[in-house]
Amino acid sequence: MNLSLMEMFKTMGPFAKGVVVVLLLMSIYSLTIMVQKWWYLRAAQKETRKFAPEFSQFLEEDNLTEAINLATSYKKSHVARVLGNSLSEIKPLIQDGSVTVADINSAERAVEREMLMTIVLIKRGLGVLATVGATAPFVGLLGTTMGIVNAFQGMASSGGGSIASIGSGVAEALITTAFGLLVAIPAVWAYNYFQTKVDNITAEMTYSSKEMIDYLIKGVSGEFGRSRFTREFNTAAQNAGKTAH
Repeated sequence: MNLSLMEMFKTMGPFAKGVVVVLLLMSIYSLTIMVQKWWYLRAAQKETRKFAPEFSQFLEEDNLTEAINLATSYKKSHVARVLGNSLSEIKPLIQDGSVTVADINSAERAVEREMLMTIVLIKRGLGVLATVGATAPFVGLLGTTMGIVNAFQGMASSGGGSIASIGSGVAEALITTAFGLLVAIPAVWAYNYFQTKVDNITAEMTYSSKEMIDYLIKGVSGEFGRSRFTREFNTAAQNAGKTAH
């Protein structure tokens, strides 16, 4: 006899139904985070690709105010967020022309703080994916255990071990196990995928911020001009936009 999923759900006991409902909520929550995270990274890639050449142009023109305003307008670009806020702090140093070791250390700490805050923002929701991927099989296993218990109870009440007496309990066990795996597998895949993206984004922000510090150290001291920095930054930021995808 073929049964639909809804008919199977109706024949389950209260405990098994509760397990399925919990797994369904976990699945919906994790899928929501997957879509939001994918959309956010896609927007970050798009904005970074647009931000890089415009930001470089403003630096070539020594227009730091517009460069900062531009970075502020690209709110979803991780590179724009880090460089915009760090440039805001080092702008007085660049315009003044007198840079000390303490000033450079202060700028580096500002960059590190902004990077940490950006990474925390990007990682938001990954803990849920990790939790769902790790616990969903065990939630399904809990339903499996109770399904086996129901099967033995059916055997005891009927006084025999026929398929009819244990079929309902075994069905509950198999369904909850399968459902738990169906919820866990996409969550684990998504977590590993997004974790790799976070690692790439961290490397991009680190590279771009180092270029900014080099600009502060060497560009102001006259070892090389802004034009060389902007060429290097433009290449780095363009690569950042590609790998953020």
